[in-house]
Amino acid sequence: MKKHWLKPPEWSWNSFSDENPTSVSQWIKSLQSFQDIPDLIVYGAPISRSSISVSGASLYPSEFRRMWKSFSTYNIDEDVDLASFNVADAGDIDMHTTDIPLSHQRIQQTTAYLTKCYPTSRICMIGGDHSTTACAVRGIKEMYPFETIGILQLDTHLDVRDPRILGPANGTPIRQLIDDNTVMGKHIMNIGPHGYFNAKSLIDYAKKHSINIITLQAARKKGVSQTVKESLQHLSNCVDRIYVTVDMDVLDISFAPGVPASTPGGMSTSELFDSLIEIGKEPAVKHIDFVCLDPSKDSSVQETVKIGCYAWLQYVTGCVLQDKE
Repeated sequence: MKKHWLKPPEWSWNSFSDENPTSVSQWIKSLQSFQDIPDLIVYGAPISRSSISVSGASLYPSEFRRMWKSFSTYNIDEDVDLASFNVADAGDIDMHTTDIPLSHQRIQQTTAYLTKCYPTSRICMIGGDHSTTACAVRGIKEMYPFETIGILQLDTHLDVRDPRILGPANGTPIRQLIDDNTVMGKHIMNIGPHGYFNAKSLIDYAKKHSINIITLQAARKKGVSQTVKESLQHLSNCVDRIYVTVDMDVLDISFAPGVPASTPGGMSTSELFDSLIEIGKEPAVKHIDFVCLDPSKDSSVQETVKIGCYAWLQYVTGCVLQDKE
């Protein structure tokens, strides 16, 4: 059996300057080129055949990398240069063309491999649709069977639809993890549901399994980033490690045209960006993913891809601020 299914990404930048990088494209190096242990490892899970709605989210890992040249390593708001933080690109998981269960198995195996071989590195998966989250969390649990995993989910939806009906689709990952006893419902914090986008039967399932649902309306009364901070503190007190999943459909549709299931009334980009700073600053967050961004549905100026890349950089900024404390 292969230890992992990683292959070189479809897109990579040629950097001719190893010293004093100023753009993200110059800063991030391939994992193979690292002699030391990276602070953060990023890898792609380019699959979207498992999406309930038609989606080209499998294209995002490549477009994510292409967008690196548009961003500096310096964050003027926090007065932080990310260049000293060691980020390695492990490439993309080699997905089977048609076999979804096999592709999901490869995501689990690859996440297990990265988690085992780089236990001190933060691990970040770039999706792909939300089905990938269940696979990644199972891979972590495989390596740490006696540890308790908590999930912070930023999402418009609960993603607890029945996999017996839909299969292992992007609307089912949280239910999959609860039903197979990988994660307990009480260790899941979902921030972002709002409006008319979750059936009552799904709310009933969530309540039955003690999932902590914080509606966007409730989060805004306290402040979204403060709500995220307090949710992370709560999880860190009762679990061994936290997995954060950022479904980009948490954003309002006016901000994110390139998300198949985005809705009116969602988060603003500033609310998401501020929240990701807090997520990066939390030591218990060992794993994070960004899922469900479809470049094929984006605008001509690629605003959603830019938002996705910016969001990831905010998380990294939080990691750097954590290390400075």
